[in-house]
Amino acid sequence: MGERWQIRRAGAADAPHRVLMIPGGMCTTEFYADVMAEPAVAGLGMIAVTQPGFGPTEAPADVSMEHYARLMADVAADAGCDTVVGHSLGANVALEMAALGLFHGPLVLLSPTFSHGDEETFLTVLNALGRVPVLGGAAWTAMIRLLPKALKRELPPHRAEALAAAMGSSDPVACRRIVRAYYAYLDRYPSLVPRLCEAGVPAWVVRGDRDGIGLTDGERRGLDACPRVRTVAVADAGHLALVEQPAAVAAVVAEAAAATVR
Repeated sequence: MGERWQIRRAGAADAPHRVLMIPGGMCTTEFYADVMAEPAVAGLGMIAVTQPGFGPTEAPADVSMEHYARLMADVAADAGCDTVVGHSLGANVALEMAALGLFHGPLVLLSPTFSHGDEETFLTVLNALGRVPVLGGAAWTAMIRLLPKALKRELPPHRAEALAAAMGSSDPVACRRIVRAYYAYLDRYPSLVPRLCEAGVPAWVVRGDRDGIGLTDGERRGLDACPRVRTVAVADAGHLALVEQPAAVAAVVAEAAAATVR
């Protein structure tokens, strides 16, 4: 991989299963450090890769969700990964990897968004402002500067500084482009639940019990009716369950990896 990639590795070099971990929007591999350190996943080979365009990395020319799915599928293939974990926007990238037929192993989807209306209001408003030439750039610059400070209140104290710094390192111009493409992707589908079910891969949909991302009753029924999808509620966690409750998330990752048939 070239200079635009940021990579974190952990676990056994000779592990029978390898897991690709994709951080969410404006997040870096730092957000997986706690999960990767959990005893439950010590026997797995793990590689976390920041999506190009977030953190200190450079965005590709094509920032569509489909292109990110292809990029991450190539990473998974090159690294020999048979399980993929994605958080937030990274969970939707993982979903697309399976939906496009680029990856056939188990998925762990941490707080995915299944429809436009489920997304958090502040991001929807920010995306709308981003379309205004004068206001858009200023709004994104201010958000990248202020979000880490606000985020610290929701993070474990011993991790808040590092995680806030990681999120604050993203380029506002790149984030604006990527989020606009992300909303265009959400607008293409009334709901992504059928897309996940039709992919036919084992999937664990993991959400904190106080997650800010919505889930409609219809989407919940669709997930419950999908034979290869299991929903998991993480107690005492919001959108960042991977740093709030890393042991619970690691247990799901271990379960998913164990379900892999090479």
